Formats: sequence, structure tokens, C-alpha cells
Amino acid sequence: MNITPEFIDELKLRNRIEDVVSSYVNLKHTGSSYVGLCPFHSERTPSFHVSPSRSMFHCFGCGAGGDVITFVMRAENLDYISALEVLCHRVGMEMPGDDGRKSELLRRSRIFEMNREAARFFNACLNDPSATAAQAYLKKRGLTPAAVKHFGLGYSPDSFDALRNHLRSLGYRDEELGEAFLCGKSRRTGGYFDYFRSRLMFPIIDNIGNVIAFGGRALDDSTPKYLNTSDTPAFKKSRNLFALNFAKNTDFDYFILCEGYMDVIAMHMAGFSNAVATLGTALTSEQARVIAKYKKKVVLCYDSDEAGQNATRRALPILAEAGLETRVLRVIDAKDPDEYIKKFGAEKFKLLVEGSKSRLEFLIDSATTKYNIVVPEEKIKAANELCAEAAGVYSDVEREIYIDRIAERLGVERQNVKSDVDRRRRAARKKEDGERITNVISKTVGYGDRINRERAQNIKASRAEESIIGMMILYPELREAVVSGRVQIGPDDFLTEFNRRAFESVLKRGSDIGLIAQDFTVEEIARIEDAVERRAELSDNGEAVLIDNVNALKGEKKAADDDLGAALEILKKKTKK
Repeated sequence: MNITPEFIDELKLRNRIEDVVSSYVNLKHTGSSYVGLCPFHSERTPSFHVSPSRSMFHCFGCGAGGDVITFVMRAENLDYISALEVLCHRVGMEMPGDDGRKSELLRRSRIFEMNREAARFFNACLNDPSATAAQAYLKKRGLTPAAVKHFGLGYSPDSFDALRNHLRSLGYRDEELGEAFLCGKSRRTGGYFDYFRSRLMFPIIDNIGNVIAFGGRALDDSTPKYLNTSDTPAFKKSRNLFALNFAKNTDFDYFILCEGYMDVIAMHMAGFSNAVATLGTALTSEQARVIAKYKKKVVLCYDSDEAGQNATRRALPILAEAGLETRVLRVIDAKDPDEYIKKFGAEKFKLLVEGSKSRLEFLIDSATTKYNIVVPEEKIKAANELCAEAAGVYSDVEREIYIDRIAERLGVERQNVKSDVDRRRRAARKKEDGERITNVISKTVGYGDRINRERAQNIKASRAEESIIGMMILYPELREAVVSGRVQIGPDDFLTEFNRRAFESVLKRGSDIGLIAQDFTVEEIARIEDAVERRAELSDNGEAVLIDNVNALKGEKKAADDDLGAALEILKKKTKK
């Protein structure tokens, strides 16, 4: 496939980086750039920057960086060509001539089509006489025909090949069905069989209406109780939420986060169309960032049992790291939200939501329930637990409120609580500073460097190499000075293999990261972009500076060659003896 500079220029011109990134990140305009919370790691303070003038992004927290193409590669876990296809599809551009490669976009599209047909098949099967168990379960749980239709629920027949035969009749191959996780492959016979059998089916739909996966609930004592689609080219469990396609469009300024599909459906039926759920796993930082993209507040509504409350405690710091204001709804006199709504009605549940407690109140309640604070030893344990929580609060104002409430609930002096919290913060800061210094030293000398493994042995050389590469990308005229021979430097002058590859790619592809990216992984591109970013921060980047770095590199190369020559000479003499 011939990817030309003209094609990349046109693609990036139509896909402005701030527009593409803003569909993943809430960006705020500051000066000539945009900032937001990084979509690639959890953070409370924005360190993710987008520069429209340079058409680049860079995170000063995790080091991710590149252009709009590498952003899509990283955000969607795609290879280079697939990212180009996604961007072309976004603006209606044609890809250059195909090289016979089966595109990732086509694979994803085929999975969406198969899933849509499977959802229709399951929905039709729900009305079959063989689906009496599923019909009885829906009736028992009080699901209306309107709710069944709204969520597209269905039934997978108790058959090893019912869905497979149906989809094969539509032209889909076994290998495709396996890739979509609709069929499994027998290790013994090598044949394919329906993955979901005799289960109530819940389609998972993304925010633009594609059926991306399924959850299947057993209708008997089969295990597991819930069976979910594994990750496919079209679906990442850790990045999606059940009913997000509905909840994102509601007028509520918050989401209600539940544990299960049935809780969500019960809430939607009761008028709480802002309810969503994770997909059979604990909450992930990626899912928290998805929530933060649409809402700034979330009410956690997990089951009232011990497992549900433990899940709540685990979810709280993840939601806080995503910058979400979190409240906790504790269901009383019922196992879960579905049961509560059935017993007491939607209005009572609304009062529960309105009376949901802050993260602090939930943690204090949990600690004072867990420990008998009348007993001194138990009170100390509760205090230690709560002071540790307060020490981790980022906001000074919020932390002061935490200290006040902890002192009040435990019946201890405020100053003593504050002293304990401050001591913990000093210890945490000291530990973080130590880790930061260690990381800076490691980065500077290259220890543990998985991108450029030779950097640690060639510190001065690698710095000069990175400066040369950064300047050639940042200023195309400096690249031209190298290409024309006005500044004499070649691949053989480089000491580290990674930087040699980067230099050769810049010579071959040009100064556009979008063209260079086809030769590297997203992590490698981030390293190259880091070199560019460091040069962009410096005011002096003229040809004279380029020549100084070239001379410094050649000096290091000569010294390394001399050392090698001396070592070989010594070895030669020893061999003669």
C-alpha cells in the first residue's frame, strides 16, 4: 500500500487532532493548546496536552505522544493501516490502493454485522416454545415487553449449532464466528459449536449503536451464572459499559453505576435511564474515564452484601482518579436495586438516590460498622484506616473536611487527626519523591529502557542522537540539510540501534510523524515524539546546533570504535600466547 505524504497531509487536515481527541477526552482550551485528563493512564490533574499548531499530543505524565494517527492507534489498539482506515472512514476519504491485506476495519465491520444478526436470532428465539424457561424468568423478574424490546433481549437455544447454522446460511465462516466469540472451537474434534446455549441473552451496544458483544445468563444451575463475550477486534470488556448507549443521552447530570444487567434494566423501567453497569468484571480505570467523558458525577449502587460493599470500596479510588464526584447509595432492606424497586417503588428509590452518601460518609460508616469504636484498640484501627483515606485526598479543602468529620465521628481531637494525616502525607510524599528521583535517574541513564536498550551504555551518544532526530522532525529544513549532504551524518554514525532506525525512517519518510509511524509501535513513536518535544522547548535549534550534536555523536562513535579496537588488539595478543 503506497502511503504518500500528500495522502497523510490530506488525512490530517480533515481529521483535526483536537476534534478527534475531543471524542475521547474532555479538552479545555488554554492559550494555544488544549489540556485534559490523559486517556491512557489515571490522573487527577491534567497532564495531557494537544497542540493544534503542531498537530501533536503529548502526556507529561505517562509519556504517550504522537499525532492524530498514533493517537487512534493507541486509543483503539489498532495497527497503523487500521488507524488510517478509521480516520478515512470518519471523513469519507478513500484509502490508497489495497495490498491484499485483510483490513482491521473490515474485520471489525464483519463482527458488528455478525453480532447484529445474532441479536436478531436470539430475539426471535425468545418467542419460541423452547424458550419457556427464559419467558418464565422474565415474567418472574417483572420485565415488560417494552423493556425486552428496548434492550433487545433474547434467548440462545439449547443447541450446539443453532446459531452457527443460521449465521453460516448468511455467508459467515466458522473462523469468523470464532473470532467474534459467537462460537467456540473443540480441542478434541476441531469443530465449531455455539458458545451461548440455553441462556437469556443481553446484547452489549456501543455508543453509536453497534452490537459489540453479549452477556448470557444461565436459566438453571449451570456455571458460570453469567457468560460474557471475551475481547475481540470489535470489543474490549474493560472499556465498555452496559446501557451506555441509552444513559449518555439522558438529562441527568450523573450516572448510576450498578453491578448487573438486571439492576440496570429495572432502573430504566423505573425511570432512571442514567443507569449503567460493568460487564461481568470489577470496575476498571478505562471504564471510569469513559464515564468521566459524559458525566462529572456518579452514584455507586452495588449490592448490599459484603461482596458488593467490598466492590464499592475498590471502585471509589478508581472513580476519584478519573476526576469523578462520587456518592454511594446503600440499598436497605433489599439485596439489590432491582429487589428494592419491586418492594418499595421508584419514588422510594429516588429518595435513596437523593440521600446517597459522599465517599467520606460511606467510608466512615464502613469503618464504624467494621470496628467497635467503644473499644480503644478498635477505635485506633478505625482511625488508622480513615486517616489513610484522608491522606490520599488531593484537594486541601476536601481533606480538611475529611479531618473534621473523622474527628467528630470517632470523638477524638481534630489536631490529632490532622497530625496523623499530615504525617502520612509527608511519608507518602517522601516515597513519591524517592520514586520520582529513581525514575528520573533511570530514564536519564537508560536503565530498564525497553525501547532503546543500548541507551544506558551510550548516554552521551544517545542524547546527541535524540537531539538530531528531534531537530530533523521539528524543522524539515534541517532534515533537508542532512539529505543534501550539507550536514554530514549517516546511519553508521549512530551507536544505538533504535535511534539508528528512527534516523533512517526520517530520511526515508520525511519529517511527518504520521508517515514515520508506519515503521514503529505506538510506544516507540511516543519515544520519538518525546525527543521532538524536548527540542521544541529549546529556543536554539538552528543548523549550527545540529552540527554541534553531529560532531558530539561522531566523537562518541570514534571513542567507542577506539575502545573496541583496543579490546580486540588485547584479545588478539592473548590468543597468540
